[in-house]
Amino acid sequence: MHAWLCTDPTGVDALAWTELPTPTPGPGEVLVEIKAASLNFPDLLIVQNKYQMKPALPFVPGSEYAGVVAAVGTGVTHLQVGQKVACLSGTGGFGTHTLAPAALCMPMPEGFPHVDAAAFIMTYATSWHALVDRAALQAGETVLVLGAAGGVGTAAIQIAKAVGARVIAAASTDEKCALCKSLGADATINYSTEDLREAIKAATGGRGPDVVYDPVGGDFAEPAFRSIAWRGRYLVVGFASGPIPALPLNLPLLKGASLVGVFWGEFAKREPKANAAMMGELVQWYAQGRIKPVIDRTMPMAELPAAFARMGSRGVQGKLVLVN
Repeated sequence: MHAWLCTDPTGVDALAWTELPTPTPGPGEVLVEIKAASLNFPDLLIVQNKYQMKPALPFVPGSEYAGVVAAVGTGVTHLQVGQKVACLSGTGGFGTHTLAPAALCMPMPEGFPHVDAAAFIMTYATSWHALVDRAALQAGETVLVLGAAGGVGTAAIQIAKAVGARVIAAASTDEKCALCKSLGADATINYSTEDLREAIKAATGGRGPDVVYDPVGGDFAEPAFRSIAWRGRYLVVGFASGPIPALPLNLPLLKGASLVGVFWGEFAKREPKANAAMMGELVQWYAQGRIKPVIDRTMPMAELPAAFARMGSRGVQGKLVLVN
């Protein structure tokens, strides 16, 4: 097998495409022959030693991937050799094979391509947990999605529309705004050329959005929160722009609004039954055509550094997927 090995987490340039012995699964593990792996923001942070999870060295990055079960360890009963799976194990995905905890691998039905499966779990689980569980989004409400053309942003648009909400999508270019429109967004805001507060006011008739979905952080957080509707819910999803914003606490007071943290990974650990039910519903929605991952492009697994460079340029729309 081959994999991108991180021996020194100082950045992408320190990764090396390395031949390694193909491992044998232990108890509760499966060996996955990887067909596709998607890039997520934590994959960049983890090789820079900036992520909250710091795996023992050396390690293979790649949190989310899909493939075929090549071997199973003792005690594994819900997966079989030859079965198609999608896995979110935190590491191991950027290679040709990996060992994964069987509990973190989800059987995928026929008709679910590997590329879509590799781009499915993290973005749709995060967005469903945020909008449906944490925000209790209702049909007819208005959602503002920041960073709307990215992986979680495109998933959030689709899920909000599936619930029956009105969606205002905010992104950094006209091209990205056009993509959001094609996914069902009712209105778009180019926050590179428009004043965010004024644009939100115009798009909502001055009322403001009921829910703000924010995976970006940085300079847009405060103007977005200042624009929120009475009893609004502000979802703290992530900080893709880098800086973690500091919000004046009088803002939630004045708007009767809630500041709501979204940590899907912890939800999955603490509430596994609820998480499993959520994932089952999302797979049904995919089969019904209500949601589908937006794939920016696929690239060969051996071109990981170039894929990271594209992600770092903020040119990716939806998800970038590496394939073997």
